[in-house]
Amino acid sequence: MRTSPERFFGDLMASLSVHADPVRAASEQAYLKSQREFLGVSVPVSRKVVREEIGRHDVVAHDDVLAVAECCWEHPSFDARRAASEILALRASVLVPADLTVLEAMLRDAETWAIVDVIAAKSVGSIVRRHAEDAGRVLDRWAADPDSFWIRRSALLALLDDLRAGAGDWERFGRYADSMLHEKEFFIRKAIGWVLRDTSKKRPDMVWAWVEPRRDDMSGVTRREALKYLGGRGTGLR
Repeated sequence: MRTSPERFFGDLMASLSVHADPVRAASEQAYLKSQREFLGVSVPVSRKVVREEIGRHDVVAHDDVLAVAECCWEHPSFDARRAASEILALRASVLVPADLTVLEAMLRDAETWAIVDVIAAKSVGSIVRRHAEDAGRVLDRWAADPDSFWIRRSALLALLDDLRAGAGDWERFGRYADSMLHEKEFFIRKAIGWVLRDTSKKRPDMVWAWVEPRRDDMSGVTRREALKYLGGRGTGLR
């Protein structure tokens, strides 16, 4: 890395500030019910700026990736924290199981799905894909976490990208989903349905075989998401 994490952060925030939109910022802050500062930069633009800056600063090596991500995370603004999640996602291939400790701390402190989902699906998901045994033990603990529904949601979403691609650990997802099926928390109900919905695009029969015997135990939001691409199979479900 050619510059310090602090120099990287300064350049990144300067580049993001060029695209600041106060109207969007107020809208995003209200939508996410957050007290953090917002620049009002759209997700595609933010991702583009992050990609350009990590390329310009040659942020490639494992320790550099963690250093700049943690530097961004320490800043109180939403855009800085979102940038941290995008840095980790764009350089997820260098992450290893030991980094799940850092990612877990971020997930517990993330406050919103807008950051949790990126870290869980992209960064944690990449580690799970490449280090299934070690990462799987961590996910098992997360799925049963008694304190944070964000951590339980992350255990589900870490499996999402592989399952939607027609691969992944379906058995593990089924275990997690069964253990959370009766939860009242909206973000858990939505996550279960989301994974079922996206998995059903490539493997509808497998998803339907899981959904059908559980149809009366599912919340409305889980059921609606799960059945979205299953055609008429769900007709008449309560």
